[in-house]
Amino acid sequence: MSVAKFFAGFVVGAAVGAVAGILLAPQSGEETRELIAEKSKDLKDKAQDSVGELQDKANEIMANLQEKGDELIEKVQKLVKKEENA
Repeated sequence: MSVAKFFAGFVVGAAVGAVAGILLAPQSGEETRELIAEKSKDLKDKAQDSVGELQDKANEIMANLQEKGDELIEKVQKLVKKEENA
């Protein structure tokens, strides 16, 4: 299972649980709407933070892969030059 699918499932599950809890709570319609709006904003903020963290991690991994790829290319070029000179 990919991290993205797990994260998406986690967010959807949290949202469904939050909405169910709010709708089943004994309060007026206006209070419920306000609570839903507040919880939705909180969930959106948390999701944005998590996506930002995942993006930062992905960027870090890509930078590391690029660096390793550059090192590998350099080693191969050195080997090729060594073989040409031999």
